[in-house]
Amino acid sequence: MLASPRVGVLGGGQLGRMLMESANRLNIQMNILDADNAPAKQISAHDGHVIGSFTDRASLRKLAESCDVLTTEIEHVDTYALEEVASEVKVSPSWKTIRTIQDKFQQKEYLSQFRIPMAEHRELLKNSVEELTAIGEELGYPLMLKSKTQAYDGRGNYTVKAQADIPSALKALEGRPLYAEKWAKFRMELAVIVVKTKDGVLSFPTVETIQEDSVCKLVYAPARNISESVNKKAQELAKTTVAAFEGHGVFGVEMFLLPDDTLLLCEVACRIHNSGHYTIEACALSQFDVHLRAILDLPIPPKSLELREPAIMLNILGGSTPDSHLKIAERALSIPNAGIHLYSKGAARPGRKMGHITITAPTIHEAEILIQPLIDFMDDTSVQDTNILFKHPKPQPSIASPKLTSAIGVIMGSDSDLKTLIPGLNLLKYHFGIEPDVSIASAHRTPNYMAQYASTAASRGIKVIIAAAGGAAHLPGMAAAYTSLPVIGLPVKGSSLDGVDSLYSIVQMPRGVPVATVGINNSINAALLAVRILGAFDAKIQEKVVEYARIAEKENLDVKCIKMKEIGWETYHRQMEEKK
Repeated sequence: MLASPRVGVLGGGQLGRMLMESANRLNIQMNILDADNAPAKQISAHDGHVIGSFTDRASLRKLAESCDVLTTEIEHVDTYALEEVASEVKVSPSWKTIRTIQDKFQQKEYLSQFRIPMAEHRELLKNSVEELTAIGEELGYPLMLKSKTQAYDGRGNYTVKAQADIPSALKALEGRPLYAEKWAKFRMELAVIVVKTKDGVLSFPTVETIQEDSVCKLVYAPARNISESVNKKAQELAKTTVAAFEGHGVFGVEMFLLPDDTLLLCEVACRIHNSGHYTIEACALSQFDVHLRAILDLPIPPKSLELREPAIMLNILGGSTPDSHLKIAERALSIPNAGIHLYSKGAARPGRKMGHITITAPTIHEAEILIQPLIDFMDDTSVQDTNILFKHPKPQPSIASPKLTSAIGVIMGSDSDLKTLIPGLNLLKYHFGIEPDVSIASAHRTPNYMAQYASTAASRGIKVIIAAAGGAAHLPGMAAAYTSLPVIGLPVKGSSLDGVDSLYSIVQMPRGVPVATVGINNSINAALLAVRILGAFDAKIQEKVVEYARIAEKENLDVKCIKMKEIGWETYHRQMEEKK
């Protein structure tokens, strides 16, 4: 029951600030333990806050005395102090969970017993050159040398590219408890926000994260260019991982997608997470809303965790001037569907997270177009942080994945259909300036890829699909079954029934799964119908459709008609036959 609960939060940074926004809407009093002017305290003025460090036992006990439940917005807390007060106040997630997760090596050792796939790792006991050399010989190079504790945003990590780097790596991380991890040759980094409740484990969509200088720069929701199979595996891995821990609340689960579409867990955070900020605008309930509901045992409808529409989140990172973050935010003010969040941290420092911007749109492609100017502007003002030791490679789409190239997708059942499509493809490219996304996707020989292409087309910005097929010609109909986009069927003339079989197959779709159909081998009409569909929502394309009709009219009246009158219809016909 919701009856004025008091929630104590260890930490009052940007995560606590956004958590406070959710608490205020439900009249939940949130008491923050942090510095006097912490970002979370700035938006909630009451006398329940505690001034002090979230690692100080006396301050933590003072906070616990005024709260019904304690939670954290950061892992770097004193779990022994939490253990002491756990008999007096609910701690969620459990202090045991926080203690395990805040030590990244212990986190991995603990999860190993649950058969969670992870990169091989070895503990350093002496932090010696000889010890790390032996591990390097076993795991191979490159490898990651990591601090077990107090590591975030790449700080506390060092890439050991070869044996010669070992002394420098140990020097850079001197005095820290260390472990080494085998290098994961990933093609993409994925993340899932998971919430553990009294009723079970729920999850938000799988997202793609882009790291730059080991700091999260962009989050794409949903993840681009992954199959439904990978999406399901990512969801299962995230839920299984979180189910292994005690206590309720939100967890951030980061993972690597390898070239063979297998997944490795990267790490877990037992708190609200940077990769889930998009949920504020893109979902009915945000990660902050559900964290509060989970720790207070309030209802969380699973449907409320689904995407309302695609979103891209851009972290506003400090640049070359103290006000660089404000300039980025000002740019975002004029962008449609831009949610701007500034964290009130004062002057910017290079690489520091000063805020974030979330863009929502009907498709991820439209969101990409809207956010690109902001990315370019931030890149122009950014400064390389000299404390960062390694820049993560940007993930590349797999060869098998459909690529984002156009608003018109063109698929064919066989490469032999390409010659039929050429006139229409040329028309799209050279008259309308549209470079179509062209692929071979047989409904019979490559059914999984065909289903993947059609089901992910909308999220990649495609708005209409042209599907060419001969013979039984199931491709247009099967594509229409996997997408809500308009599909135009192009019957291709075969070797036996002159394409009539294909025409009948495409046009005779069952009720509820429509496919527009053009004449046999008529790729020109297929292309024109596609651009007319786009032109209904794009004035520039519509103008080009009108221009095409004008050119066709002029050619018939001013060229062909005049010529026939000049030379007579018999001569005109003879010349036409000679051209064949």
